Amino acid sequence: MFFDFSKRLLDIIGSSIGLIIFSPLFLITAILIKLDSQGPVFYTPIRVGKDGEPFKMYKFRSMIMKKTGKKFVHAEEILRSNPKLLEQYKRNSYKLVDDPRVTQIGKFLRKYSVDEFPQLLNIFKGEMSLVGPRAYMPDELSEQQKIYPMTIQYVATLLSIKPGATGPWQVGGRSKINFDHRVRMDAAYALRRSLAYDLGILLKTVPTVLKGEGAT
Repeated sequence: MFFDFSKRLLDIIGSSIGLIIFSPLFLITAILIKLDSQGPVFYTPIRVGKDGEPFKMYKFRSMIMKKTGKKFVHAEEILRSNPKLLEQYKRNSYKLVDDPRVTQIGKFLRKYSVDEFPQLLNIFKGEMSLVGPRAYMPDELSEQQKIYPMTIQYVATLLSIKPGATGPWQVGGRSKINFDHRVRMDAAYALRRSLAYDLGILLKTVPTVLKGEGAT
């Protein structure tokens, strides 16, 4: 009980400070995205939260969008319409190296995780935490568990808590880590979590982000 209260308090304080400090960066990023390509500044994909509840994650758009009539079609739909690219994407644990959909400014945003900064809003709202398991895509969870059936127990454990903006896999290799290893790390965090452990992960996150290690 005390841990949950302290963690939520830390999330509120941390996300509030982050939103204030990074507000100039938000403005600059928004301008660069609009200058670089057509489409909205933000992207709000559906992710799986605590107890399997879906939520909209806030991210800066880092991929191209195609305009169909008056609507913009996001890169996720572009991917699904390209069977060859989709097969490669799924085969590589839902990642693409040198993804052709990523914009020029998007390459920088993704390398240094700037595209993830709007998740501070999710944290403030209580949908996410500063530290926690990865926020997985619904189809990623369902399809990858079929490929790796031994991960079902780990997924159940990691979904018992809120996903985080950073976590053990982000500081341990990011996109270099495959699904089966990733969920084991997330489940281990869910069982071991403590404020001291969270603080250690947060401290490791800063140099990891600055180095741009493991990003795609």
